[in-house]
Amino acid sequence: MTASHPAPAHVLSRHAPSFLAADVGGTHVRVARVQASGDAAHPVQVLDYRKYRNADHAGLAAILSDFLGDSARPSHCVVATAGYAREDGTVITANVPWPLSARQIEAEVGVQRVHIVNDFEAVAYAAAQVDASGVLHLCGPDSAARGPTLVVGPGTGLGAALWIPTPNGPVVLATEAGQPTLAASTALEMDIVRHMQHERAHVSIEHALSGPGLMNLYRAVCALQGAAPQLGSPDAVTAAAMSGSDAHARQALDVFCGLLGSTIGDMALFYGAHGGVYLAGGILPQIREYLRASTFVERYLQKGPMGEALARIPVKVVEHGQLGVIGAASWFLLHHPA
Repeated sequence: MTASHPAPAHVLSRHAPSFLAADVGGTHVRVARVQASGDAAHPVQVLDYRKYRNADHAGLAAILSDFLGDSARPSHCVVATAGYAREDGTVITANVPWPLSARQIEAEVGVQRVHIVNDFEAVAYAAAQVDASGVLHLCGPDSAARGPTLVVGPGTGLGAALWIPTPNGPVVLATEAGQPTLAASTALEMDIVRHMQHERAHVSIEHALSGPGLMNLYRAVCALQGAAPQLGSPDAVTAAAMSGSDAHARQALDVFCGLLGSTIGDMALFYGAHGGVYLAGGILPQIREYLRASTFVERYLQKGPMGEALARIPVKVVEHGQLGVIGAASWFLLHHPA
C-alpha cells in the first residue's frame, strides 16, 4: 500500500510502541501486532499477522489471547468490527457470532485499553492510501480530484464508510448502508424481493448484497423456477456460476452483480463520492473478472441524467488481505497520537 497523502507527524515516531489491531468479521478475525513505521508512504508496519476462523473460538478475547501467547501485553488494542459501538464499550451487531465488550476484553486479555471502531470506518482510512497496484479498475477515470471517497464491501454483511478530506486531516463517516431497503429494478429482481418478503417484512440491501445475501438470491432463483437448491455456500455458488455448471447459480450471481452496480450508483449519489469508490474485501476478489464482464457498470451508470456525473467517478476493487487491520491501526494512530 502507498499513501496518497502524507502521514500525520505523530505517525513518524522512531520509537513507536507496538499495539494490537484486529479486524472482526462475521466469519474470520484478522489480528496483527503493529506499530507506527516512521515511513510516510507506509505509516503502519505489520510485525505479526494471523487469520482465525470465528467458529473455532469462544470469543474475541480467546483469539487475542491465543495470538499473544506468553508475550507481553501491549497497552492498546484497536478492534474494527461490523456494527455500532455504544459508549459503554459494547457493540450492536447483526453479523458477529459472539458479544463484543471492550471492558471484558481488557479484563480477560490483560490489555490496558481496547478501542472499538466500525469496520468500514477503519477500512476507509486504509483504502484512501491504496495505489494502482492494489486495485482492479472497473469504470470511470483512472483518478479524480481529491474529495469524498466511498468504501463499500459485501462480506458477511455489507459495510460502507465515507472518507472526507479536510484541512485538518481526514474525517470518516461510518454508515449502516447495508440496512436500508433493497431497491429492485428488473422484473426478476422484483420477483426475488417478493419471494424474500415471505420470510421477512424488511428486505435490506445486505439481504442480497453479501455472502449470505448471494445464498438468498440463489435460493430465491431456484424457488421461482421450481428447482431444489443444490449448492450450500456462497463459495459454491460463485464457483458454479463462474464455471457455468449451474444455471441457477449463474443467474443468482448475475442478479448480484446488477444489484451491486445499481446500489453503488445510489450510494455514490447519496454521499457525493466524487473522489472515488472503492469496493473492498469480502467476496469480490473471487469474482473480480466476472464482475468486470457483468452488468455492474451498466447498472451503476443507469441513473438518468446523473449517469454522466457517475461516469466521472473512478470505481475500483481494492485487493489487500490486511486492509482491515491496517485501517484499524491507521484510525488509532490518527485518533490517539503519542
